[in-house]
Parts: sequence; structure tokens; C-alpha cells
Amino acid sequence: MAEKVLVTGGGGYIGSHCVVELIESGYQPVVVDNFSNAVRGEGDLPESIRRIEKFLNTRIEFHDLDLLDRPGLEKLFKKHSFSAVIHFAGLKAVGESVEQPLRYYFIEEMIKDHCKAEKDWNAMLLRYFNPIGAHSSGQIGEDPQGIPNNLLPYVAQVAVGRRPCLSIYGNDYDTIDGTGVRDYIHVVDLAKGHIAALKKLKENCGCKAYNLGTGKGYSVLEMVKAMEKASGKEITYKIAPRRGGDVASCYADPRLAEKELGWKAEFDLERMCEDLWRWQTMNPTGFSNGVS
Repeated sequence: MAEKVLVTGGGGYIGSHCVVELIESGYQPVVVDNFSNAVRGEGDLPESIRRIEKFLNTRIEFHDLDLLDRPGLEKLFKKHSFSAVIHFAGLKAVGESVEQPLRYYFIEEMIKDHCKAEKDWNAMLLRYFNPIGAHSSGQIGEDPQGIPNNLLPYVAQVAVGRRPCLSIYGNDYDTIDGTGVRDYIHVVDLAKGHIAALKKLKENCGCKAYNLGTGKGYSVLEMVKAMEKASGKEITYKIAPRRGGDVASCYADPRLAEKELGWKAEFDLERMCEDLWRWQTMNPTGFSNGVS
């Protein structure tokens, strides 16, 4: 019998791609989402989950549930015995390239303490860098509600005509072209990292932390040029003042994940942009394209 994995926030961007990888790896995902960042589709399913069911020809158990709903969660855990829980908390590494995963969220210290106190508990703390791209089918991808906060969705929306212009915040950093450098990782590579982490849990490893990134940084202007190549469109942009708190460069040192999880990002920048552009052109207004 397939192991059941609870995926909280499974209707969102990263969560939905993890659901695909879980199914294709032989797991049985049970998805919880409160629609705070997911589009409701037919049958009160997140549109992303509805599409996954269609292109994988499967059924996915879904619960419209908020994690603050304790009775609802207790009912769910009484119904199922989960081998693992994947929870998306929006954690992302910050600062320059690091040799060891960064420690900066107190919730991580709480999880570590719990694993020390309860020896039968194991946890993987995965630090994301900047996920981009989409599933190769073009059926699921990033659909930010409102104005995108991340670079690539905004660039893609400019390319497809939804936004008039991209603002680049600062061009006087100590980088290759003066614009900020970040580590971008294909969302499918990131999802595969979760599968590798699930397998590591079998070793009763206690609490471990890993950076999931490519280990290579690209500047904002390099990303713009890559999207221009993928889309065949000119990306209009303007230079704006720096934003407070932004650093010049931020990229992963993923060697620990490769060594201990056997995981390494596979897709290059060209593939990331091609898959993103396929998603954007097939869904110019996001998931609302497929909602009747």
C-alpha cells in the first residue's frame, strides 16, 4: 500500500508540483489548503489539483481546511495514518553563499528541540532559494494573486502583455552588471528535493537542514535576457531605486544536499525559462483560464 503523505498548502505553486512528484514516486498525497493562495476550480478543488488529476489520470484526496482549525486537523489525523507531513512555511535562505544551512527562524529551533525530546520524530528543514519554471505540461505553474512579488512571474507577465514594464531595483550593486544576483531553481527540481528528503527520513536521522538551490547566481538583467530568448519578446524595463534590505548576491551552497540526500538540481536556466513561458502562454491569465 502506498505511503500517505499530508501536503499542507498543496494547492499552491510549490505544493502542487510536489503533489505531482509524490504521485509519480509512488506516494499517496492527501492535500490540505485554505485557498489563501490557490485558485478554486470545479468541484471546490484547487484548480491546480483538478488539472493534476486530469493529466495524471488519478484522484487526489483534498480537504478545504485551515491549519488553525484544530478540530478539523484532529479529525483528519484520526482518519489517516501519515508517514510524513510536507508543510510549506515560505522559508528561504538569505545572505551570501553559505557552506552550512542558515539558522534564522525560531520555528526551526522548536522543531529541532522536539526531535531531541521525542526520539521517534524526524524532520527535514528545507531552505528554498528562488523557484521558477513550471511543469513541462504547461498545466500547472505559478499564478500569483495580485501584483507578483517575485521577479520571473512579473517578467513573464510583461512578456505576455499583462504588465507594461518591469522595475529593476538598483543597478549599482557590486555584481557582473550592477543588478542583484540570485539563485534560481526549477520548481520541479525543488519538488524532487522533497522526495529525496522523504527517503532520508527513513534513516531516523533526527532533524536535518539542507539548502535546495543550484549553487549558481544570475543577475536580474541576465534573467531578463533569458526570458527574452525563451519568449521571443522584448522585455521593457526601467531602473528604480534600491529596495531596503536587498543584498547584492544570494546563492546556495547545495553540497550538503547532494552529499546526504543524493539530490542535485538538474535543469538549467534555459529550461526554467522555456517551461515558464509555456505555462504563461497557455495560461495568460493564470488558472482562471481553466475555471468555468
